[in-house]
Amino acid sequence: MKRYVALAFMLATSLNLKAQHSLEKLWETDSVINLPESVLPDTKAGILYASVMGNNPNDKDGIGGVAKLSITGKMINHDWITGLNSPKGLGRFGNTLYAADLTDVVVIDMVKGKIKLKIPVDSAKFLNDITVSDKGIVYVSDSRTKRIHRIEGSKVSLYMENVNGVNGLKAIGDELYIAGGKTLWKADAQKKLTKIAELPNGGDGIEPVGNGDWLFSCWGGYVYYVHADGKHELLLDLHLEKKNTADIGYDPVKRIVYIPTFWKKSVMAYQLK
Repeated sequence: MKRYVALAFMLATSLNLKAQHSLEKLWETDSVINLPESVLPDTKAGILYASVMGNNPNDKDGIGGVAKLSITGKMINHDWITGLNSPKGLGRFGNTLYAADLTDVVVIDMVKGKIKLKIPVDSAKFLNDITVSDKGIVYVSDSRTKRIHRIEGSKVSLYMENVNGVNGLKAIGDELYIAGGKTLWKADAQKKLTKIAELPNGGDGIEPVGNGDWLFSCWGGYVYYVHADGKHELLLDLHLEKKNTADIGYDPVKRIVYIPTFWKKSVMAYQLK
């Protein structure tokens, strides 16, 4: 009997080891981006879009924008979009790019490389992450007011409030996934919240792996793998290097994670294994 118990334990241990994940560094740009906060990959076009905050994440100074890089990290155009303030999260629907720019959501024509519209969000103080549903509905978080706003067309409405530490968002079908402080939440179509996981550090970017699991970045320099059952693994710890891990982008086909480093002014790419 002891022999069978030992074999079962060894098998369980082996399966658990196989379930562990890791990140292998592929490349990192030089310090060529003026405060990158978010990276959004366009894998078909082979382009990375990176938000350029400028000198400060809080300033309405008109020196922010959006940069274009190749999928391998080569700078294409740092000043692809200019005249913004301190843009952070980026979201896309078709050929339209949305940027969360402190108090406005900026709508960009990706083909022409021009700003189409700026949508002011009433009472906004620090718009942070942004996501777009498959129906074209935009959700944007405001980390200072603890609110999430919903935009349909150019009409803004309050979607949810009193979400402590709200930052990262991801719309999937009728559900909205939310990084609220150290908690990863799921809001259903009726806005009912369900806790998915509790992490050691507050979340910045969240990306679905595609199997019910998640990647969860924390600005302080951490990236976690979050299982659908709420368990998590620490994939990356760069806090001693003082490298921030802000609003990540993810290629679910090639399993590549793109990480903006904020104050280090670079973008990194890691292979998820």
